[in-house]
Amino acid sequence: MPLKWTGPRQFSIDPRSKECYLDPYAVYQELHSVPGPVYWNDYDLWCLTSYQAVNSTLKSASFTRLPSNREQPRYPARLRHFASVERHSLLALEAPEHTRLRGSLNRSFVTKEINKLMPIIQRHANDCIDSIIKQGSAELLNDYAAPIPVRVIAGMLGVPLEESQQLLDWSHAMVKVYTMTQNAEDEFAANNASYAFDQRIRSLLFDKRKLASDDLISSWIHESRLSDDEIVSLAILLLNAGHEATVHQLGNAIKLIIEHPEYQMLLLESDKQADAIVTEALRYDPPLHLFTRYAQTDTDLGHGVELMQDQQVALLLASANRDPLRFTNANQFDPNRSDGATLALGAGIHFCVGAYLAKLEIRIALQVLFDRLPGLRLQSAPQYKDSFHFHGLDKLDVAW
Repeated sequence: MPLKWTGPRQFSIDPRSKECYLDPYAVYQELHSVPGPVYWNDYDLWCLTSYQAVNSTLKSASFTRLPSNREQPRYPARLRHFASVERHSLLALEAPEHTRLRGSLNRSFVTKEINKLMPIIQRHANDCIDSIIKQGSAELLNDYAAPIPVRVIAGMLGVPLEESQQLLDWSHAMVKVYTMTQNAEDEFAANNASYAFDQRIRSLLFDKRKLASDDLISSWIHESRLSDDEIVSLAILLLNAGHEATVHQLGNAIKLIIEHPEYQMLLLESDKQADAIVTEALRYDPPLHLFTRYAQTDTDLGHGVELMQDQQVALLLASANRDPLRFTNANQFDPNRSDGATLALGAGIHFCVGAYLAKLEIRIALQVLFDRLPGLRLQSAPQYKDSFHFHGLDKLDVAW
């Protein structure tokens, strides 16, 4: 194990190293041997690793996404357009601004409204299968996992479906900044993508003010409580957060079920069984592994560790999901477990607003895939992409 302890609670491992991003769970297993917070030298952050600590911190008003003075993060000049669209992101706001903006999303993401999308999700999934079924093999990330969520979100926003690939390209460029391991070239690409995305949403705003339709952007215009800047940020957040995480989770879940064929029939037997499989996949191999919070006051993290006001702490979500003190056989994939739970979608006021949609998309996509492609098998060993922060496959080559 390349993880190196440099003190009783301090360790080093490069998050960009293969040992870390290919198998972060081996890292977490060693971290769980140390109760309480640990200091990750490479991130220069204290980290919480247990389910109880991460869950309580996510729900605590003493830890927020912004420092106590509520100042937004300062980005270098080469990220000025990225900073502009991030300024009104729900992920970077707290009450009362967060409450007001989230209210504009909540009405569209209640269960009743999302269930109306079921036939649309099924159609997109079947369209993807139709395009590959005669081939007998495919790379499922690009051919299946990626198109479904972006088409759903594009439709919700009112963006023409033929622009889905462009949305994907912008999203992929922007999310690299969230990993905290990006280089200058990544930042220039993210900035350019932010500007282009911003301009496209503003052109849609102009068009929909003249001719509204049944979509989120039109509804936000009609509300009139939102500024154009806020609408742009909400639209970009929906794509970047909703698409990126869903694609990774769907890919990870497909891999898991192929590796555990005993659950394939259960997936197709009932939606209840399928939902349990999705929930366990979110616990066992989630896409988002690290999230940060600012301490609002000097805070005792326990075990002799004091966090100063406005100091950040890292929440290792996937580590919490494998906490042996919370889950029996934590490193075993078991959709029938009685202690199932997950922090993959957050908790507290920042709990993912699109959680139900994401789980529905994943469930339907899995059911359609394994129903229409019986005998689905891996053609080569799946490899995770070179990203610790967003844990997902680089490619998923299969045959049937």
